[in-house]
Amino acid sequence: MADTVQSMEGLSALKGVQPEAPVYVQKLDKQGRAYATGKRKDAVARVWLQRGSGKILVNERTVEVYFARPVLRMIIQQPFVAANRGGQYDIVCTVSGGGLSGQAGALRHGVSKALTFFEPELRGVLKKGGFLTRDSRVVERKKYGKKKARRSFQFSKR
Repeated sequence: MADTVQSMEGLSALKGVQPEAPVYVQKLDKQGRAYATGKRKDAVARVWLQRGSGKILVNERTVEVYFARPVLRMIIQQPFVAANRGGQYDIVCTVSGGGLSGQAGALRHGVSKALTFFEPELRGVLKKGGFLTRDSRVVERKKYGKKKARRSFQFSKR
């Protein structure tokens, strides 16, 4: 059995060696692009990121055409604003499933992951902003005996 510790110095000696933080390396394909997959609700976004002038193509259309609402375009730009890298990368992506807001969230998640693969030193900034965490909220399933997931049928006394 181990000896009891009498002071704080003894506690630090008992602690031992600290494990080192993992070292993240750059992950690029043969064309010099970083690839990542982002998900949100039912939407999945496959993102390829490379140095460029800031063009974003979504399903072979410009981001202004595909995401007409400015709020959705702002959601996509959030990782670049947090990392202070606006207009430095070109994005080519394909999104499928879900609605437009879910696709914008999936694209934001994929862009954040691809940025960390391209520049691993940005991981701390993006993680602190919450961009690397997949939002796991999905639609609740419908239960039997209910009209929707939780809504019951209207009660009638007679």
